[in-house]
Amino acid sequence: MSLDVIFENVSKSYRDFQALDHVSFALTPGKTYGLIGRNGAGKTTLLSLLASFQLPTSGQIKVGGEEPFENSQIMPEINFVYEADYSDEYETMKDYLQYVGRYRPNFDQDYAQKLVELFELPQDKPIKEFSKGMQSALNIVLGFASRCPITIFDEVYLGMDAPNRELFYQEIIEEQSRHPRTLILSTHLVSEMDYLFDHVLILDRGRLIIDEAFDQIIQRGVSITGDASNVDTFATELNILNSQQLGGTKSIMVYGEMDEAKQQEAKTLGLEIGPLALQDLFIHLTKKERSYES
Repeated sequence: MSLDVIFENVSKSYRDFQALDHVSFALTPGKTYGLIGRNGAGKTTLLSLLASFQLPTSGQIKVGGEEPFENSQIMPEINFVYEADYSDEYETMKDYLQYVGRYRPNFDQDYAQKLVELFELPQDKPIKEFSKGMQSALNIVLGFASRCPITIFDEVYLGMDAPNRELFYQEIIEEQSRHPRTLILSTHLVSEMDYLFDHVLILDRGRLIIDEAFDQIIQRGVSITGDASNVDTFATELNILNSQQLGGTKSIMVYGEMDEAKQQEAKTLGLEIGPLALQDLFIHLTKKERSYES
């Protein structure tokens, strides 16, 4: 099943707190989306709305052209995987996978078993006795093996060590090739995961400030370094994210379109133009002192 996702002017408030503020975007099936934001930016709220855990205060959400909330045709096709509490889970891995598979129409038990072996999870040990890393790997297994058209991983891999996170990243690439789906990765590990993203959504204080293909974002962000006075001359009217100076040399981070004429001007002034990593852009685009126009 192929399901488009549309958020149209979606807001969510909790009493006096505005968690999401008129957020609009569309997700295309088969792509891997990076959902990025600081703590409290509204990421989990957005994902819980998509998964129909709650209703928006205003605005409209459509999945496959239908409202997903309490929709028996749509809800089983969305899997929101988040850090769960397994402290009361006495079942073993094998029994738990059988139980979960009853509620997911596309759940692949053979694939689940392959992932269990990949992450070296114990099969006869009660899940409540799993370490934090094992529980994170279990969540990964449940998300992938569900083969839901919309699969959401909300920071569930943070308990895993670096080698297992690398296995997870490789599985994303391979699984998207085998069974493409809308895959949403909500993360703080931007520098570690950015190469996985086809498209990036950046939330800042409940507002969606970036909704672009990964390649487009990277092309917009550049560093400019050179003689301080020349950098200042060149940077007039540019959107400067950050500025550093050492002696007579200055370096700035800029976000925005830079046409061929502007690039030629930089060369004429003897300035060096370099790329910016997505993490650098994220950090400086979401600084607390920055503000955004509606």
